[in-house]
Amino acid sequence: MNEHKITLEAEPQASDMHVLIKGLSDYNAAHANGDTPNYLLATVRDSDGKLTGGLLGATYLGWLQIQVVWLDDSLRGLGYGTELMALAEAEAVRRGCPHSFVETLSFQALPFYEKCGYQILSRLPDFPPGGARYSLTKQLHAKPD
Repeated sequence: MNEHKITLEAEPQASDMHVLIKGLSDYNAAHANGDTPNYLLATVRDSDGKLTGGLLGATYLGWLQIQVVWLDDSLRGLGYGTELMALAEAEAVRRGCPHSFVETLSFQALPFYEKCGYQILSRLPDFPPGGARYSLTKQLHAKPD
């Protein structure tokens, strides 16, 4: 019988985290007809090419999963976020995904996502303490030509 040691690593190595992520990705692909996340990145850059905002997501199993949306404070409320969302959603539709999913914390962007047509699927109270974590979804539709 093999003996294995379990430890909690306070400062995990990127290479160890990669082994776990790859192992789970390979397992999932074996059970999802080989489908793996197909990442997309939409960016906002200033005139010098400096990254000042963007959206990171992935299409997977018929869904766009939005993982990160961030804009420099100076760009908020100017329409860049809405444009990033529309760009990512259009790409998801092009990739054959009719659904989108995003999570946000109560101090982040709940009203923004609702304005973009997302509906609350779940609310986890006290995450963070005194706030909430929201899961939202949206049905995506191809835009008429």
